Amino acid sequence: MKIVKYILIVLLVALVIIQFIRPEKNKGGYESIAFFEKETKPSAEVALLLKENCYDCHSDQTQYPWYSEIAPFSLWLDEHIEHGKGHFNASAWDSYSIKKKDHKMEELVEMIEEGEMPLDSYTWIHGDLTEQEQKLILQWAGLVRLQYKNQLQVSSK
Repeated sequence: MKIVKYILIVLLVALVIIQFIRPEKNKGGYESIAFFEKETKPSAEVALLLKENCYDCHSDQTQYPWYSEIAPFSLWLDEHIEHGKGHFNASAWDSYSIKKKDHKMEELVEMIEEGEMPLDSYTWIHGDLTEQEQKLILQWAGLVRLQYKNQLQVSSK
């Protein structure tokens, strides 16, 4: 019984200590995704879906939940956000080439079609996209890809 008590005390002390480890939070507001939305022209409905389901992890604009202040959840969320932005960052859209933008939209389509986005860990708390919502995003992404393909063809002539 003494060993269990000792382990619990060590775990409690560790939990208190990691509360002082604070990951840096995204500081961008919705203005950080203005270029992305201006260029990709999502409908109002798609823009809302992106805001509610994508931008938290795929832009510099993150609405942090209350539990983001508590370690180890804060560290876990930070890792998810950094990983998500590494794959697709709407806030960095203006720095991407046309070819890279097309590729990022292609990946977005693949991830949604394969059911890999949004992540299960996100949908447990926030809910999943309905089939209709997925269809709207995929239609929009398809149109955006056509725009980039046309730009690539024009620039290669």
